[in-house]
Amino acid sequence: MGMAVGGNGGGGGGRRRRGGRNKAVISEINVTPLVDVMLVLLIIFMVAAPMMTVGVPIDLPETQAKALNSETQPITISVKNSGEVYLQETPIPAAEIAAKLEAIATTGYNERIFVRGDATAPYGVIADVMARIQGAGFKNIGLVTQQKKDQ
Repeated sequence: MGMAVGGNGGGGGGRRRRGGRNKAVISEINVTPLVDVMLVLLIIFMVAAPMMTVGVPIDLPETQAKALNSETQPITISVKNSGEVYLQETPIPAAEIAAKLEAIATTGYNERIFVRGDATAPYGVIADVMARIQGAGFKNIGLVTQQKKDQ
């Protein structure tokens, strides 16, 4: 009298599936890791975006003027304290300012142009840059300053 107790023997003990598959195939997307990655990327871009706004580091003078609301990005010309002139973030000789502005102005002579002059930059260089811009026919020119902090 022998009895077979669950072995791997060949008899007809129990039914087994071939290939060891005990579960059905799941065809759903697991969204949790995707959401985690997207939130991390959102935080990275929120932290990094303010750091990418202005390329030429200068020390702007402080005034009591209020900030301007603008819906389009203006053309920016920066004058460093050493007298170097930059168009956006590219160094440029002062003599070429008018030609370069005419080439990149999308709205013609109504293009908004901001001049950012370092607080210790020579006044003559800033005045020369503004005269060249105005001489080229551009009318919408502004000086960029920082707001004074209330003391």
